Amino acid sequence: MNILFAVSEAFPFAKSGGLADVAYSLPKALRKLGVDVRVIMPKYGDIPSDYTTKMKHLCHFTVPVGWRNQYCGIEYLNFDGIPFYFIDNEYYFKRPGYYGYYDDGERFSFFSRAVCEAIYHLDFDVDIIHVNDWHTSIIPVLLKAHYGHSPKHQKIKTVLTIHNLRYQGIFPREVMYDLLSLPDEYFDENKLKFYDAISFLKGGIIFADKVVTVSKTYSNEIRTLSHGEGLHGLLSGIGDKLIGIVNGIDYEVYNPATDKFIFVNYDANTFESRKKENKFRLQQMLNLPVSDEIAVIGMVSRLTKEKGIELIQRIINKLLSLPIQLIILGAGEYEYEQMFKYYASAFPSKVSAHICYSEELARMIYAGSDMFLMPSLVEPCGISQLIAMRYGSVPIVRETGGLKDTVKPYNQFTGEGWGFSFANYDPAELFAIIKYALSIYSDKAQWRSIVYQAMTRDNSWNASAVEYNRVYEQLLK
Repeated sequence: MNILFAVSEAFPFAKSGGLADVAYSLPKALRKLGVDVRVIMPKYGDIPSDYTTKMKHLCHFTVPVGWRNQYCGIEYLNFDGIPFYFIDNEYYFKRPGYYGYYDDGERFSFFSRAVCEAIYHLDFDVDIIHVNDWHTSIIPVLLKAHYGHSPKHQKIKTVLTIHNLRYQGIFPREVMYDLLSLPDEYFDENKLKFYDAISFLKGGIIFADKVVTVSKTYSNEIRTLSHGEGLHGLLSGIGDKLIGIVNGIDYEVYNPATDKFIFVNYDANTFESRKKENKFRLQQMLNLPVSDEIAVIGMVSRLTKEKGIELIQRIINKLLSLPIQLIILGAGEYEYEQMFKYYASAFPSKVSAHICYSEELARMIYAGSDMFLMPSLVEPCGISQLIAMRYGSVPIVRETGGLKDTVKPYNQFTGEGWGFSFANYDPAELFAIIKYALSIYSDKAQWRSIVYQAMTRDNSWNASAVEYNRVYEQLLK
């Protein structure tokens, strides 16, 4: 099988979130199964020169974007055994950052059409194009509309993975014909029409051969009014065309036994003393009292309502009366940034807030914290809880999306479970579960068992890659 994985970002070249990790780790895992997966993404101006200087120019051609014909170059680089193709157009992509521009509709219309046109020029006989989120979800529509006559395109199947339904690529109706060259018939409820505009993601859901979300629970949640973002009716009506496959993490990248960012390396058999050393060194570095009796609760998160920060805001005064230290790393909404800055200033022995993002500090928090807090309102999959478990930081999560699928609540009567969870989006429930976790933390034997179970879970891409491989095989039967 030959799979072209079309994505707007991929580690290590361009990363704004978990999508980039998936675009690196999933193809890597699939290639280990013998699937020829190659990634195609924009050549952004922010890609480090360490990579761009090693890229090989394969070819160039023009791409129709409505009435325009735009230059497109194809650059190539094999990274870590994964072939990457880069769509080169400086007008669209040689800018700071990746998203948030006034012409994102045009930029990703170009990119999606360029992926379709690249099929003519690549020395790669594509069986399936695997598209991701709104940025590439128009590709299945373009294939049907413009490439039905092409022998190289006719047999291609498409898979769409929805990483977060909230972002749909909604643009004015004019984009349909001015940028995508689609006739008026596509402005229809059964095609692209979304109220008075068009939705790239809706088009992908309708025209793709298979739709996947990043956890089984999320695949059910998005069929409901509360989580469906206006598409719940459509998603409810496509039956088993929509499935959930939980994300994994790369166990070579996230490995406390080899991680160069953390103070002391350890594994599931040596964590008891060595993880404690990471905790003490982290407390010392952040000017927090050094003590194992105080539980360190870590958070590495966007500071937004979606991530449940509102719940923390409502209980933070009560929370700080408990024997804990709270370490926060992330940025987001101004209100929440200011809140954590205030409490870090007012309670320097209890709160350490870092309103930024640092991969190095993130790893130190995973390794040095006892618990990891994710009280999310919505969490399609979540990667942070998987990393936390890998590093022996016990997750405290709300039962939504991938958090529900990956964190089994601890049962003190059976001794089974590797985390703590609460069901309703309610500050009282969050406070109660943190208090319960602290009561278990005081029993070191129980806590060792929980940490061991968390660290020995297989949250790698192995099982999920097998499921994606099965999806591909079924499409090509």
